[in-house]
Amino acid sequence: MTLTSFGPANRIQRSAETHPLTWRLRDDGEAVWLDEYQAKNGYAAARKAFADMAGDDIVQTVKDSGLKGRGGAGFPTGVKWGLMPKDESINIRYLLCNADEMEPNTWKDRMLMEQLPHLLIEGMLISARALKTYRGYIFLRGEYTTAAKHLNRAVEEAKAAGLLGKNILGSGFDFELFVHTGAGRYICGEETALINSLEGRRANPRSKPPFPAAVGVWGKPTCVNNVETLCNVPAIIADGVDWYKSLARDGSEDMGTKLMGFSGKVKNPGLWELPFGVTGRELFEDYAGGMRDGYKLKCWQPGGAGTGFLLPEHLDAQMYAGGIAKVGTRMGTGLAMAVDDSVNMVSLLRNMEEFFSRESCGFCTPCRDGLPWSVKLLRAIENGEGQAGDIETLLGLVGFLGPGKTFCAHAPGAVEPLGSAIKYFRPEFEAGIAPTRAGDLNQVVTPTMVGA
Repeated sequence: MTLTSFGPANRIQRSAETHPLTWRLRDDGEAVWLDEYQAKNGYAAARKAFADMAGDDIVQTVKDSGLKGRGGAGFPTGVKWGLMPKDESINIRYLLCNADEMEPNTWKDRMLMEQLPHLLIEGMLISARALKTYRGYIFLRGEYTTAAKHLNRAVEEAKAAGLLGKNILGSGFDFELFVHTGAGRYICGEETALINSLEGRRANPRSKPPFPAAVGVWGKPTCVNNVETLCNVPAIIADGVDWYKSLARDGSEDMGTKLMGFSGKVKNPGLWELPFGVTGRELFEDYAGGMRDGYKLKCWQPGGAGTGFLLPEHLDAQMYAGGIAKVGTRMGTGLAMAVDDSVNMVSLLRNMEEFFSRESCGFCTPCRDGLPWSVKLLRAIENGEGQAGDIETLLGLVGFLGPGKTFCAHAPGAVEPLGSAIKYFRPEFEAGIAPTRAGDLNQVVTPTMVGA
């Protein structure tokens, strides 16, 4: 895995002033353990938060910084923290780190946990202090075995140093932290499904309200944040709001930096910490190096499999939530995928929808039945056996499984790439429709006709 900096790796080095997430990384890719982490100013922000700041001050600082969730939804972190109850009599509260990174084409949290486990622990420690949570869980994707090993070692190091456990830093504040590995379900990326799984239940999303801040783990107030989100907290506390906001490019409504990447048949696939507001073209050409020789960019996804496809002319969009929204899709996780001109879009979408269909929890009808229907139609079109009206049926499913039509955001994310692929590459789908036989009286069935 490649990790460079704001400019080409041979010209600009990472620094604490410009790369709050990655400046401590080792060149050899090995994990940074406690002694080295503290030598690189690690836990200084936690000491400042414990010595000089009340919990409400920490919450307000994070709110003022403009930090938003880095898992894909982009909800303002400080606002989310502010939803936790103020009642001091509620002495059982939980902090959950969502480390169930199962979005295809996304591996940013894995890098942070494997190479900088203490950065995550420090971020959770400060967050726990702010939210008055006495226990935390890192809900980790089960396949991340190296991350689990490194996080567990880092937790033990922090305990031995008095940075976790009882009476942390002599403050009287207690915080226990546990690493919990999941069983491997994409739906656990949804925070209430994650909570159900942590409790030993089936990983179905819960109805909201009540929100986890009111009724979360075992019925107690709970805050759920993504790995990268929590890793931003120490730098914000240490260096302040104005500095953090200054990191983003002009025009960006999102503050700070973001781990972004590019995969596919590019010359330099990798992961980089970049300021919000860089363009997709900078990410693709200056960092990923453009397409490999013999390949041409056909389209790209800006942030994981659940985001819509964009064309090469959309590369000039700025990489922040509003910038990507202007060209018709979502920023997502910020890890882009290049699709080359040798790829058939029908086959690509069939593969994607098979994944999303398999990972549906099956709780609501549109998702449970609609996604397998899309797979069946795409497989027929892929094999040249599609029927007249199949494309319209697929577009009908895109509408019926869109935002607000299902119990959670799984189905809307699943059909967004499908809708954009048909929009931009419809002839490839039409090529899989078999010629209608003379006298064929088969009726075209669309989702709008079901139940009519």
